[in-house]
Amino acid sequence: MQAKELIQQIQSRNPHEPEFLQAVEEVVLSVWPVIERHPEFQKLRILERLVEPERMISFRVAWLNDRNEIQVNRGYRVQMSSAIGPYKGGLRFHPSVNPSVLKFLAFEQIFKNALTGIPMGGGKGGSDFDPKGKSDAEVMKFCQAFMGELARHIHHRLDVPAGDIGVGGREIGYLFGAYKKIKNEFTGVLTGKGIGWGGSLIRTEATGYGLIYFAEYMLQEKKDSMKGKTCLVSGSGNVAQYAIEKIIHLGGKAVTASDSNGFVYDASGFTHEKLEFLKDLKNNRRGRIKEYADRYSCEYHEVNANHAVNPLWGIKADCAFPCATQNEISAQDAINLVKNGIKLLSEGANMPTTIDAINILIDHGVMYSPGKASNAGGVATSGLEMTQNYMGTNWTSEEVDTRLQGIMKDIHRTCLAAAKEYGKPGNYLVGANIAGFLKVAKAMQDQGVI
Repeated sequence: MQAKELIQQIQSRNPHEPEFLQAVEEVVLSVWPVIERHPEFQKLRILERLVEPERMISFRVAWLNDRNEIQVNRGYRVQMSSAIGPYKGGLRFHPSVNPSVLKFLAFEQIFKNALTGIPMGGGKGGSDFDPKGKSDAEVMKFCQAFMGELARHIHHRLDVPAGDIGVGGREIGYLFGAYKKIKNEFTGVLTGKGIGWGGSLIRTEATGYGLIYFAEYMLQEKKDSMKGKTCLVSGSGNVAQYAIEKIIHLGGKAVTASDSNGFVYDASGFTHEKLEFLKDLKNNRRGRIKEYADRYSCEYHEVNANHAVNPLWGIKADCAFPCATQNEISAQDAINLVKNGIKLLSEGANMPTTIDAINILIDHGVMYSPGKASNAGGVATSGLEMTQNYMGTNWTSEEVDTRLQGIMKDIHRTCLAAAKEYGKPGNYLVGANIAGFLKVAKAMQDQGVI
């Protein structure tokens, strides 16, 4: 069997799952040289088994809004692979959540978690519930109803969810409280917890910090650094906020941020003061990014998510960090980035760049890193939180940050080594996929056909 044949087979079995199929195609094409070098993996049908979730759970979530009206949502948990550890991956609360999106995220999570060096399998879950515009009481009631079902499928040695889009500290708190009451036990069953009740320092910052640490290591390979670089950042949640913070810290200049309505372009760049305003706007007041433009008299552009081109990626800059959502950079966006002299694109979101866009970037010599490598800092620090919970201890922020930097450096080295070994030197996409796949494939080989 050839790669294209396998992809067609998977497509025929999952015809209405475009996000999942996109993720599968990228991985299969990248790792096929490994399959050719290791015929035992083909005989054991490692790839065919990896694309099928070990377990996929779907359930009804019924809850009461503030007007005592019954609301009905769908809840999911995809337990994709436990070959190297308990299922690990976030919960996403967003109207776009469906089985295809969650299967793609869970599939990507397998390789991302493998790259961290921490024993964690791949999983993902969530609901089509939208916390935007809901009161705290409504979010609490939904989280309690959601956990009422999810609790029977998770455990600190089985499946440890975390946050994702729409699931921040507030939601994790409500979910944890519900689990504790249902199970009558206090265990590290969720990560992203509050510092006072089992959380880890630097967890909130980890994905954004890790993203920029990884980019810095990429630039260092070219005898360069983040200092003086103009950076485009999309999104305005956790990842974007702390990516901007670390860019400032390393001497770069972040000039954009966005939400679902549009983006701001601040040519003078974010400062610590402006960033604090953005954090308060998004984390506390849950307002829209336009308020930033009004406050600091900078450009604001409305964006239609259905358009093939996002003008944010048409701004001249050195580095790009997509931190919003999947497929936010199209082929035309990639062409615009190349035209404007982009040197590096590192993914903070999961699969924010389409396959065509990735090929354009790589073909034009842009340093490109996939999210499974460059945004692995979040799940890595979730793994560190799990470790602290197992040990019954808390590390200082300096200890966690040092470990995070070490993990991102190791991932960077591992990706480059794997890419070189398989004849694609400097290709982080191929390197990340191969390195993650090899670790999981060998574990599956050792454990037999299950």
